[in-house]
Amino acid sequence: MPTWLRAVADGRRPDAKPDPGGNLVPDLSFVEPVLAVSQVRWHAGTGVLRVHLSLEAAPPRRRHDENLDLYQHVIEIETDRAELTRAAGEWDQRLAQFPLRMR
Repeated sequence: MPTWLRAVADGRRPDAKPDPGGNLVPDLSFVEPVLAVSQVRWHAGTGVLRVHLSLEAAPPRRRHDENLDLYQHVIEIETDRAELTRAAGEWDQRLAQFPLRMR
């Protein structure tokens, strides 16, 4: 996540586009598909990110909607380079508390 945040802050990520069916497609998703993120637009160090919420993370009123596709409930967040850089640093600090596991 911190690597993705820095890539967005530095302008190295493309803006997300809907798939051919018009569905919102995240840039970064996780094994547990309740949360994903994407870059909506980014220009000159400011822009909008999208947080995709699915399944258990969807709002209660949407959880029982059988037609709700994965990642289609979103929250858009306006942000800038400084905020993303700060968030990536805080994420790194929190992760440092947990040692890497080697297989």
